[in-house]
Amino acid sequence: MTKTIVIAGAGHAAGQAVVSLRQKKFDGNLILIGDEPYLPYQRPPLSKKYLAGEIEASRLLVKPAAFYEDGGMRVMLDSRITRITPAEKTVHIQSGESIAYDKLILSVGSRARTITLPGTELSGVHYLRGIHDVNSLRSELAPGKRLVILGAGYIGLEVAAICTKLGLQVTVVDIADRVLSRVVSPPVSAFFQQLHTGHGVRFRMSCMPTAFCGDNGIEAVEFADGTTQPADLVLVAAGIVPNVELAEAAGLQVDNGIVVNERCQSSDRHIYAIGDCSSHPNGIYGRRIRLESVHNALEQAKTAVNNLCGIDDDYSQVPWFWSDQYDVKLQIAGLSQGYDATVIRGEQSSARFACFYLRKERLIAVDAINSPREFMRSKALIASLDTVDPRILADPDQDVTAARR
Repeated sequence: MTKTIVIAGAGHAAGQAVVSLRQKKFDGNLILIGDEPYLPYQRPPLSKKYLAGEIEASRLLVKPAAFYEDGGMRVMLDSRITRITPAEKTVHIQSGESIAYDKLILSVGSRARTITLPGTELSGVHYLRGIHDVNSLRSELAPGKRLVILGAGYIGLEVAAICTKLGLQVTVVDIADRVLSRVVSPPVSAFFQQLHTGHGVRFRMSCMPTAFCGDNGIEAVEFADGTTQPADLVLVAAGIVPNVELAEAAGLQVDNGIVVNERCQSSDRHIYAIGDCSSHPNGIYGRRIRLESVHNALEQAKTAVNNLCGIDDDYSQVPWFWSDQYDVKLQIAGLSQGYDATVIRGEQSSARFACFYLRKERLIAVDAINSPREFMRSKALIASLDTVDPRILADPDQDVTAARR
């Protein structure tokens, strides 16, 4: 019988796990341990409305403090787990305390990927992963300041959009030759680069930074070609790294994340892993994947809790993501890696179109730009694994699902 569940990590997935355990009427001991001083909170608004100063930190919380207090659970914030001993079913805290569990949920998330260059210690060089990161960056934002963003992915472009609207001079730098190069096709990349250029953002693509320059603070970024870019602020947006060190040291199987089965169960049957840190099998794509998305965090939390409560539940869903930039909403369903053809529906000049990704005549992903209908319809078509008719996908007058053969 499960009497004590420990949740390691206090991110979005952890917050959903607590909610789901309450819904399933779990009446045992529940202990939440997080290394930040905050209750579980949402991260997507960090690079959007929270950075822009449009919402307060309290609105980021998955649930208010009263939710945790009323449930009688133990919440340990600003507490870092240093070691897990699976044989003893115990987690060890930096304070010296050891806590026994019957089941352990690892929701330890990920961290910003850092870069090692001369000058990285200069003031004015920022990363963006948590509330404290945004607070630090936001305190230095001011109209007219020169911001250099290293990384043309979702976070880099979202921050570029916000800071441009705040009146900063923004330059985005990437070693790739186009923006969002890892996740979207060239036409979609071109659309977003043109969108940002139209708002005054400058780009330096295929450009390798080699050093940060300055005396008391950042003054410029130096590149491999010998040129420099003046900067009052730098944001390093080079992606994230899953936090797998605790699991690895505990002897759990790790491979680009903590390896779990369809039930979110790790190689130790008493330990589950959910969210950014976990690598799970996906039946739709026939391979193991690790996802960095709110949808994945929430749904894996629900799956893990169902199985902890004796309800058989396998996790295999179509991944989806979104990004807000200016007045454009990008919604992505599926994973486009490995596509062999694309189909465009609509006119890119109208800022309302969709790019469908096919592999062996099957729809594997869609990028929907201000096109919620195409986004919603595509999820079901991707999950069906049916072959599709590209001509129907390209026709905006026909329903996407009619493309199924």
